[in-house]
Amino acid sequence: MARKIIIDTDPGQDDAVAILLALASPELEVLGITCVAGNVPLTLTALNARKVCELAGRADMRVFAGCDRPMARDLVTAEYVHGKTGLDGIELPEPRMALDEQHAVDFLIETLRAEPEGAVTLCPLGPLTNIATAMERAPDIVPKIAEIVLMGGAYFEVGNVTPAAEFNIYVDPQAADIVFKSGVPLVVMPLDVTHQVLTTRPRIETLRALGTRVGHAVASWTDFFERYDMAKYGSQGAPLHDPCVIAYLLQPGLFSGRHVNVEIETGSELTLGMTVADWWRVTDRPANAMFMGDVDAEGFYALLTERIARL
Repeated sequence: MARKIIIDTDPGQDDAVAILLALASPELEVLGITCVAGNVPLTLTALNARKVCELAGRADMRVFAGCDRPMARDLVTAEYVHGKTGLDGIELPEPRMALDEQHAVDFLIETLRAEPEGAVTLCPLGPLTNIATAMERAPDIVPKIAEIVLMGGAYFEVGNVTPAAEFNIYVDPQAADIVFKSGVPLVVMPLDVTHQVLTTRPRIETLRALGTRVGHAVASWTDFFERYDMAKYGSQGAPLHDPCVIAYLLQPGLFSGRHVNVEIETGSELTLGMTVADWWRVTDRPANAMFMGDVDAEGFYALLTERIARL
């Protein structure tokens, strides 16, 4: 049986690649795609998600707009990384598929209530506002969630938007705090892992050489996306952060990590949004997240290329 998932996202080029990877994989049944403000404002993330679905030939996918701002602070966006549209790199046509009229938070609550306990995995690729809002509004859904596999945080790599914080957690630390304290099993793909899956030139050209519209789009997105990280870090390419979430669902053996306690800093101006991971277990705080530390990068790109070739 296919694993039922809901993708919560703020596309973003790497979000788009993650969506494509999921839609190309029969092991996964995507029940819907919920959009949140993050990399770019909500109107663009909801637009971009539909563009990606149509690129994948999945105009039947339900796409929902959710929260347009964090729970307790102003929205911070990342056009400086993703471009003004969030999907700069290649121009995709305006989508024909309509945005679902239902609010993303209502869809999350309704779907989790309707499904058997432990039947649905949530896959947040952006700020956790939609997920936390649903938990706050309907606490009865929390035990229904099988697992949350998310991209966010860091421990040794620390921050990419401030010295202490990773972008997704920093945008809405209050939401992250709710999710990490929820008791739902968590698997976390931090910067320490995602910075190991760099878009080197040979990897991009392999995707382009597929000769398909989707392969060309992914190569073009990564061409654009990598310029920021190469300039910032002096690396060979850019990390494909969000596809790590989907790759884990498909091939968990590609990743290794530790089950540790992770707390979210919400009170300090200096370290707001920091994921304080007790990697060395120096406290007695109970473990609440599988925090990944390593990934087989070659295996990751082999999986990604094979699946993108199917679309």
